[in-house]
Amino acid sequence: MTNANERVKKVLNLAEKHGLRLNPARAELDESGMDFQVVFADDETGRCWVLRRPRRSDVIKRAAAEGRVLKLLQTRLQAAVPDWRINEPELIAYPKLAGVPAAVIDMEIRNYVWNMNHQPPSEAFVRSLAQTLAALHGIDHDAAEEAGVQVMRPQDLRQTKAEEMKRIKEELGISDTLWERWQKWLADDSCWPEHTAFIHGDLHPPHILIDSDHQVTGLLDWTEAKVADPAKDFLLFQTILGEAETARLIGCYEEAGGRVWPGMKKHITEMQAAYGIEIALFALTTKQKEHMDMALEALGLK
Repeated sequence: MTNANERVKKVLNLAEKHGLRLNPARAELDESGMDFQVVFADDETGRCWVLRRPRRSDVIKRAAAEGRVLKLLQTRLQAAVPDWRINEPELIAYPKLAGVPAAVIDMEIRNYVWNMNHQPPSEAFVRSLAQTLAALHGIDHDAAEEAGVQVMRPQDLRQTKAEEMKRIKEELGISDTLWERWQKWLADDSCWPEHTAFIHGDLHPPHILIDSDHQVTGLLDWTEAKVADPAKDFLLFQTILGEAETARLIGCYEEAGGRVWPGMKKHITEMQAAYGIEIALFALTTKQKEHMDMALEALGLK
């Protein structure tokens, strides 16, 4: 038995332990995620299930928060979100949602393989994503807080980012060029929003489900969700598809009722330049060499 088969069997055994019997014959393993090992498998009726097994102990605490987020979103978002039927520290399981990811990560080429035309993305995709984001960002903060979701205030955003920068500089170091750019960003009042919003927090193509018409039908992986900087949900879109496409998304977002501000585009660009912060914080959590090497490169130290 190969290592992959052994890993699949271990996950299926966990599912059976919690009352879910699945067919091992067509089970598929997905190792692309940094936080979860994922297995897709069918039950006796042919329904496909998604099984998520945490890779590290720190993921378990964040998964508990994700469960609270999903309960809140079930009745507040038109786009589908996972309905966890098993929610245990060792395993999460839910019926697979309709649609396909906008793209998946190919571990061999270490890049996206797209399930849609993305150069440029269709009007249907951009508009439906904008409408989904506007609805998400409009969720009431009091409801989020009552559901146990972290709620940041506008004045917290810069302070938190400054503290993260300071920690990274002290524990890992950073190039002078990047540090100077980050400090200018912190000092630029025009960049920073005067409001916060309920955000997904990790909105890249594998987490966005689409139908055959490229309409967004659902969003996956809500581990990073909280009430925070709304620009964060545009960051990976810009990193992958560029500033011009992000400007188009922002325009559709505003038409759909999303709240924008004059310095929003610049803020997203500076957030992109500071993405090494996210990588470094992740590396400091996992303490894995591969992640640390990625962080040092992003911080201009390699």
